[in-house]
Amino acid sequence: MTSRQECPSRGRRRRYTGRVAAAPTHRIERLPVAAPGLVALRSHSDQRYTGVKDAHLLSRFEAGTSEFWTRGREWQGRPGVIVVHEPGDVQRDLRRRGTVTYQLIRLAPSLLEEIERVPSRRPQAWFAPEDPRAAALHRLHDAVAAGSDRFELECAITEAIDALAHAAATTEHGQTLTRPVRRALELIREQIADTLTLDELARQAGLDKFHLCRAFRAQVGMPPHAYRTQLRIMRAKVMLRAGVQPKDIAPRVGLYAQSQLNRHFRRIVSMTPGQFARDA
Repeated sequence: MTSRQECPSRGRRRRYTGRVAAAPTHRIERLPVAAPGLVALRSHSDQRYTGVKDAHLLSRFEAGTSEFWTRGREWQGRPGVIVVHEPGDVQRDLRRRGTVTYQLIRLAPSLLEEIERVPSRRPQAWFAPEDPRAAALHRLHDAVAAGSDRFELECAITEAIDALAHAAATTEHGQTLTRPVRRALELIREQIADTLTLDELARQAGLDKFHLCRAFRAQVGMPPHAYRTQLRIMRAKVMLRAGVQPKDIAPRVGLYAQSQLNRHFRRIVSMTPGQFARDA
């Protein structure tokens, strides 16, 4: 009688369901604009984002929904919502439901002089779709989407900036930064390329390091080391746009090796420094 040889994997077979995991979506289109001082993009992504904003940004959600954290609280993104970011704002996506599409407008600092003339006020962070204060912001987004000419865009930009100045948040719904956290932020920005220990940061901020880390994460949205890395990559992007060679950047932003720059840059920007330089 012939014995039957048992298959080693018998009883542990995985059932084939016919389902194939969908590839992640992440696509960014650069939109043509005819006015100086303006850059426009359209993003389609189902990937959660965490980062520090490096410019004044106006984003309008066009499809999908998400919940995200910025300026000390949670907000919801849905079609028609406009979000305003300033340089240094942290955004951390908490949830994304499917692919989120939004149009993003980047404003040059020279265009924001009207708002910056009143330093005690910040632009409102979030506008509901039906908020009448955001009508001029929607007109600017519509003009960009339509490929309007320079004159129409300049009029739309002027009206949008005027609307931002008048809708500036006199009482921010988000959390106000405490003095120790403000001091820690100042030190990180001032010493971005220098060696800075957590003990020294805590001493200068006037808290022990445990309380500082807890307060920093709660108010800024990420721990001190992650914030510093984001700032270093932001500075690297500025240098690349200015024509600095990738191999010369790492020591100038406080990173010890090109490999470290490449690793952080790819994780945060989703491309290598060389690829970014070619696209800039």
